[in-house]
Amino acid sequence: MVGNCQAEALRLVLDGVDDRPYTTVRMPPVHELERSDLEPLRALLGRAAVLLCQPIRDGYRDLPLGTAELAAELPSTAQVVRWPVIRYAGLHPFQAIVRHPADRSVVPPAVPYHDLRTVVAARDGKTVDDDWDVEVDDAAFVAVAEASQAELARREAMQCDVGVSDVLGPSGAHAAHTVNHPGNGVLTELGRRILSATGVPRPVPVPARTLLGSAIAPLEPRVLRARNIVAPGRVDWWFGGAELRPDDVHRTQLQWYYDNPDFVGLALERHAHTLDLLGLGTASAR
Repeated sequence: MVGNCQAEALRLVLDGVDDRPYTTVRMPPVHELERSDLEPLRALLGRAAVLLCQPIRDGYRDLPLGTAELAAELPSTAQVVRWPVIRYAGLHPFQAIVRHPADRSVVPPAVPYHDLRTVVAARDGKTVDDDWDVEVDDAAFVAVAEASQAELARREAMQCDVGVSDVLGPSGAHAAHTVNHPGNGVLTELGRRILSATGVPRPVPVPARTLLGSAIAPLEPRVLRARNIVAPGRVDWWFGGAELRPDDVHRTQLQWYYDNPDFVGLALERHAHTLDLLGLGTASAR
């Protein structure tokens, strides 16, 4: 099971299957693998029956960790099942991930996610004491959710053997904890589909404990209403074992943007379409 943090969560889902005719192997996230890991990884691949892998480009981090490169180390009888990197903004339309090309490990303080409202506040030169929330039409929240799901479906069709994009909308408030931390139900259905693709049709139980729950973002009631999702909202962040107020996260990150202005430009460029859908694009700057 090779991929990002979602891979270990999915492995735990698959390990919860009764009478499973397979053994899974715990792997570090692919972005943590080093050159010293290559030899034991090749040995493991050389005796594997199935490689479950997210799409990874050849030469990832200047190492032969691409999906095709890993598959080349498998026995000729082994199977490869590619599953998607799940990102879904339907519940958290302002939330974003931004990587700096000089160091892709850098994340903002407080929580490792960007808020496009804070990005826009930095773009517009606001202070930490200025209002930072924005008015958004219900239709815009729906449009962001649909665009996010459509983008995942596009990547699934292009890169993957199994997909799960169709599960996100029906999962309601349980679809995701953050944009890249899907909920247990989504992971469970993905596990069922993966097993089916490998010729192992088995019931897959939903894990009793919350997987990928290290970061849980606020759920705004206005977003839930716009999406016709009946569920309680959530005011604060849960991260690092503590509750964090969104206002505090905003102030901390706004100052960080002024100290790290490259990230403002990167966020505006990377998420220009979402900003436009939300009415926060450059043309709407006050």
